[in-house]
Amino acid sequence: MQNKTLAILPQRSTFTRRQFLSRTMLAGGAVALTFPYVGRVLGANDRINIACIGVGGKGDSDSSDASSCGGNIVAICDVDDKTRDSKAKQFAEKFPQLKQYSDYRKMLDEIGKDIDAVTVSTPDHNHGVASLRAMKMGKHCFTQKPLVQTVNEARMMRQIAKEKNLATQMGNQGSAESGLRRAVEVVQAGVIGKPLEIHVWTNRPIWPQGLDRPEGSDPVPAGLDWESWLGPARNRPFKKDVYHTFKWRGWYDFGTGALGDMACHTVNMPFRACNLGYPNVVECETASKLYPETFPKTARIRFEFPQRGDLPPLKFWWYDGNPGDPLKPFRPEGSVISEVIATYDKLPGSGALIVGENGKLFSPDDYGARFFVAMKGKSEYVAGDQEATCKAVPQSIPRSPGHMQEWFRMMKEGTPAYSNFDIAAYLTEIILLGCVALRVGVNQRMEWDGPNMKSPNLPQAARFVKRENRSGWEA
Repeated sequence: MQNKTLAILPQRSTFTRRQFLSRTMLAGGAVALTFPYVGRVLGANDRINIACIGVGGKGDSDSSDASSCGGNIVAICDVDDKTRDSKAKQFAEKFPQLKQYSDYRKMLDEIGKDIDAVTVSTPDHNHGVASLRAMKMGKHCFTQKPLVQTVNEARMMRQIAKEKNLATQMGNQGSAESGLRRAVEVVQAGVIGKPLEIHVWTNRPIWPQGLDRPEGSDPVPAGLDWESWLGPARNRPFKKDVYHTFKWRGWYDFGTGALGDMACHTVNMPFRACNLGYPNVVECETASKLYPETFPKTARIRFEFPQRGDLPPLKFWWYDGNPGDPLKPFRPEGSVISEVIATYDKLPGSGALIVGENGKLFSPDDYGARFFVAMKGKSEYVAGDQEATCKAVPQSIPRSPGHMQEWFRMMKEGTPAYSNFDIAAYLTEIILLGCVALRVGVNQRMEWDGPNMKSPNLPQAARFVKRENRSGWEA
């Protein structure tokens, strides 16, 4: 099988199981990803009954988008009464029979038979458990990025989605951007030559991390279901303005740091364009001061990928850290970014850079909406739609009707969503290996056996691959 593309093939209104399974793609490392097959297509005129798990923050727009796409919102679940009540008021006229819950387990137990699908927009540590509980019941699933918190959960999500023949989509909305899909086409057409290096950096964290856990406890606010908020994570006392709301991202027990927050966006384009499979080495090269319970303020992590078909071995560096922090964040340096500096006068706060044999492709947009090309021998970047070699590349990836719309179309017609779990869980699993490498320690070269989810040389990595969930919160 040729190593061609991670892009979905031209759309058709209907697909048979044979057609789905015959259309395969390689993600590198001789790992074949098949197009998912939706076993129970709902039909164009069917009303899709949806339960929304988490309706604050991104969950507010996810639930509203599901409604705008024609979903019948049967129930909403949120641990915070104020957040849940506010959303219920928004939905009151359109969905007068709406039910409310603070515990998604109870919700699924009580109304599981009445729903077709769920959206999951909770803090990271609840993504996998909530999604897997629903998927095991045969429910289609839209889950926010990062898809899960652990490598093991990512693998489970891929497997269950495939076994149950479900319509799935991860909430990395940049997947729907035409610019991202065009960048994939340009790289895979060979415009910049075979990819040799990837550099991706982010201005995150924009939340507290690089700190110790504060002592003591505070009363749990009225209307907050702290037990459900903790979910599968280890029990700990509530502390005001420390975890809930939003500040959970930097804590190992609840979040995935800058990698989990942004790499599902910023690494999405190069992951697809360069046909990345499992890395065979991951190492945290350097980091600011390490803390036992939170991610460091800045880190540089290296992923090494073996040869993939006719593509040579490739190294990918991830850099995180807030430029506004007094501690200078790690960033790419030297000739690799000289054209970026020449074009922008300074390094943008975030970016994704692919270095090829014959040129470089750079996206300064977190979602891949725009990209620029600097061909070999050129000192500055040119917009992708202005570069002659890019213009000559034909369109091969269908454009999106909208990120949430893709999920609904998959439920109704069977057309694969671009970030369905067969792809998204794979991307997330690779990204989370960066978190594992960081937990193992700086300058610990972690060899990686992707298919078996283990490190041959650092067995201590196993404790960060799978979380021991609290009793009653098993996936």
